[in-house]
Amino acid sequence: MKEKSAPLMVVSLMMIMMIIRPCLGRFVVEKNNLKVTSPDSLKGVYECAIGNFGVPQYGGTMGGIVVFPKSNEKACKTFSDDEIPYKSKPGGHPIFLLVDRGECYFTLKAWNAQTGGAAAVLVEDDRIEPLITMDTPEEGAAQDDYVQNITIPSALISKALGDKIKKAVKNGEVVHISLDWRETVPHPDERVEYEFWTNSNDECGPKCDAQIEFVKEFKGAAQILEKKGYTRFTPHYITWYCPEAFILSRQCTTQCINRGRYCAPDPEQDFSVGYDGKDVVLQNLRQACFFKVANDSGKPWLWWDYVSDFAIRCPMRAKRFTKECADRVIRSLGVDLKKVDECIGDPDADVENPVLKAEQEAQIGHDTRGDVTMLPTLIVNNRQYRGKLARNAVLKAICAGFEETTEPSLCLTPDIETNECLENNGGCWQDKHANLTACRDTFRGRVCECPTVQGVKFVGDGYVHCEASGLFRCKINNGGCWQDTRGGRTYSACVDEHTHGCKCPPGFRGDGVRSCEDIDECKEKVACQCPECNCKNTWGSYECSCKNGLLYMQEHDICISKDGSSRVGWAFIWVITLGLAAAGLGAYVVYKYRIRRYMDSEIRAIMAQYMPLDSNVEIAGHDSHESI
Repeated sequence: MKEKSAPLMVVSLMMIMMIIRPCLGRFVVEKNNLKVTSPDSLKGVYECAIGNFGVPQYGGTMGGIVVFPKSNEKACKTFSDDEIPYKSKPGGHPIFLLVDRGECYFTLKAWNAQTGGAAAVLVEDDRIEPLITMDTPEEGAAQDDYVQNITIPSALISKALGDKIKKAVKNGEVVHISLDWRETVPHPDERVEYEFWTNSNDECGPKCDAQIEFVKEFKGAAQILEKKGYTRFTPHYITWYCPEAFILSRQCTTQCINRGRYCAPDPEQDFSVGYDGKDVVLQNLRQACFFKVANDSGKPWLWWDYVSDFAIRCPMRAKRFTKECADRVIRSLGVDLKKVDECIGDPDADVENPVLKAEQEAQIGHDTRGDVTMLPTLIVNNRQYRGKLARNAVLKAICAGFEETTEPSLCLTPDIETNECLENNGGCWQDKHANLTACRDTFRGRVCECPTVQGVKFVGDGYVHCEASGLFRCKINNGGCWQDTRGGRTYSACVDEHTHGCKCPPGFRGDGVRSCEDIDECKEKVACQCPECNCKNTWGSYECSCKNGLLYMQEHDICISKDGSSRVGWAFIWVITLGLAAAGLGAYVVYKYRIRRYMDSEIRAIMAQYMPLDSNVEIAGHDSHESI
C-alpha cells in the first residue's frame, strides 16, 4: 500500500514508461473493404479502417445507401428529436451516414449517427494521410457511458474518397456501397487460435468494468470451444520497463518488480491512494502462471473461471486485491498452488522472469500482426480485433475465423445472433400477412435473401421483392397472388402448373396480384345472345335462362321447348330428321352401286373358268388338235 504522494514529474515519468516500448515497434491499422457499386464513376473497391468501437460484422457484409447530412456535418450534436432522419424505410436499403472528422470524438459521431437511425457511420478524414484506427476516448476525457452502447459498425475513409462520395450525393446520385468483413479475419482451417491481451487492474474506469464484464459473459462460450478442441486460447499481459536511470527511485520500486524489468501504471493514477502498479504486475503474473499450470494439466479453460472469480471475490475497491485472496480462488478450482508460486518466482530478485519476458516479446508484432499497444486487445488468427468487447461481437469474430462449413454448432445458434432482423426487418423484404421475411441473421451478419418455405423457393433481390417460384408455390401464401371467396366459391390467380406469375382466372380481369375484378359477361355480350335468352351476371361467371318456359342449351346458345310445341323446337327436330334421312339415302346409293359392281365381276370370273366365252378360244383348241 502507498505511504505518500509522488511529485507530478514522477507521474509524467510513469506515463512515459507506458508508451516507450510500443513506440519501438510497429502498429498495424486493421482494415476491411468498402465496395462502391454505384454510380459508375465511383465503382471500385477501397480500403477503410475499422473503428475500435461498435460491432463490425466480422465474416459478413452490409450494403447501404450513403447519406451526407445537410447540417451537423461533423455529427457532434444529436440529430432532430422530432424524427429519425436516417432510419431506412421499410423495404429500403440501410442508410450509411457520412460525416466529417473533427471537433469531437469518433465515438460521439457514431453514437449520434446511431441514435439518428443510421445503420453504419463513415468518417471522412480531414487530411491526406494513411488511415488510422479510430479509438475510444481516454479515461475521463469524455462521457464513457454511451460508448458501450454503440452497436453500429464504423469506418474511417480517406479524404479523397469522401470528397468524391459527397460530390456525387450533392449531385443527386445514389451512392450504394457494401462494407465487407469476410476476409478481415483469416479462416484457413477448422481451428481458431486467439489471444486476449488483458490486465488485472479493475480501477481504470468504464474500460476495466467492460473488460471484467466481458470475461464473465464470454466464459461459457470460450470454455465450450476450448474443451471441444475448436479453439486454442492464450491470455497475455502487457508490462513495461523502468528507464535505467530511475530504477532505484521509490516510484519505480513501487510500480515494478524484478529491479524495474516489469512495470505497470498506477491503477488510480494517484500514488497516494489505493494499490501500486507493482500489485497489478504481480497479479498479472499470477494469472499468467495459473494459465500455464492449468494448460500443462490439460485444462486451459480454467483460466476463465479464475479471472472471473477473482474479479468478484478480490476487487481493489474492497481492499481484497491480495495474494491471500487469490490463493483461496486457486485452491477452490483445484489447481496446484505450489506450482503457481514456483512459476511466479521471487519478484524482488534482480533476475528476469521467463513468463513476463516471454510476454514482452510477444507484445511486439510479427508477420501481419502489429504491436499490441491498446488494452484490452483481442487477436483472432493473428489479426487484431476491432470493435466493442462484448460476448456476441467477439464470438462473431471468432466464428468468422473457421474455414467455411466447419463452424461449430455454437456459431450457428441464436446465442450469437445480434437480432438485426428485429428492427425494421433489417431493411429486407417481408410479407407481414404470411409472416415471411428475407432477413436472416447469422454470425456472419444480416443477409437479405429470399427464403425457402416448405420446399417452395422464393426468388427476388431480397430487399424489395421476393416471389414464390416452382411447383406447389400456391400453397405458400397463395404464391403471392390474388384470392377471394364469396358465397362458398373460391377463385385464385395462382396456378400450380405455372412456375411463377399470377393470372386472373376466367371470368376476371386484373393484375392477378393485388386484384382481380369480375367481368360482366351479360353487359359485354359474350353469352346468352339468342332472342329468347335472359342473362344474369354472377361473381366469376353468369347464368342464362329462356323466356316463356323454354329450355336453354348452353352448347348451342339456343332455347328449345320442353313439350315440343315451340316453333323453334319443331324446326330443330325437322332439321335433325331431314339430316338422318339424307344420311340413310346416301348410304343406300353407295351400297347399291359399289356392292352390285363387285358381285357382277366375281360371277363373270367364275363362269370364265368353265365355258368358252368367244370364238377365239375355239379356234385355238381346234388348231392344237389337228397338229397332233
